[in-house]
Amino acid sequence: MVGVERQGAVLRLTLQNPPANVLSVAVMEALLAEIDGAREDASVRVIVIAAVGKLFSTGHDLKEMNSHRSDHDGGRSYFEQLFARCSRLIQTIVNHPKPVIAEVNGLATAAGCQLVASCDLLIASDQARFGVNGIDVGLFCSTPAVALTRVVGRKRAMEMLLTGEMIDAATALEFGLVNRVVHADALRRTVDELAAVIASKSPVAIKLGKEAVARQAGLSLAEAYEQTSRVMVENILAADAEEGMSAFLEKRRPTWSRES
Repeated sequence: MVGVERQGAVLRLTLQNPPANVLSVAVMEALLAEIDGAREDASVRVIVIAAVGKLFSTGHDLKEMNSHRSDHDGGRSYFEQLFARCSRLIQTIVNHPKPVIAEVNGLATAAGCQLVASCDLLIASDQARFGVNGIDVGLFCSTPAVALTRVVGRKRAMEMLLTGEMIDAATALEFGLVNRVVHADALRRTVDELAAVIASKSPVAIKLGKEAVARQAGLSLAEAYEQTSRVMVENILAADAEEGMSAFLEKRRPTWSRES
């Protein structure tokens, strides 16, 4: 269901349940296990989430979901478990100390769109499309809306949520959902190169910085600067900052600690 590949300091996780690469409870558990495992693994610096086939992911499995309507509780327990597991997966990605890159070559809809929107970076091929089309089957994509509104803003997110219409890669780039759009043949190479660059940076600085960016987002301007100033002090006192500054002044490459 989820392929696991190591390329140096980069952990690549690939959805492998085509054609739709649905996010079943089992798939989300597999992703969670790998992502949680990388938290304390100092040899992992960057995580990439990709998929096989023409569809990145169409989100949750509607057939599986509908089958639970015959449960004794009408499916409530299953639905609660499904969305709780999805919420945990998304929050694990957002709060993870390692950067997570989404590599999208195809269609990412509903919870699939939620997944990639929640990653730190999103690199898409020119064949990629994105949407939150639950509204087409009478199901407003409320949980994907959390990720989407935080990335593209309320107005653009609401248009996608209310219409269910897909946007292409160029529009996703314009909206700020996507960092880069490249030709499909160059997608893997582009992601590999970007991941390698990030993996070469201080893991301590990245951990502190990613956490600081997330925390300051909901604060007032004054509170945000107070909070990030404390992080800067903590960062500059870390061994990696001392090493990095010394290496710059001595015109040599820094040797980072392996602390994750």
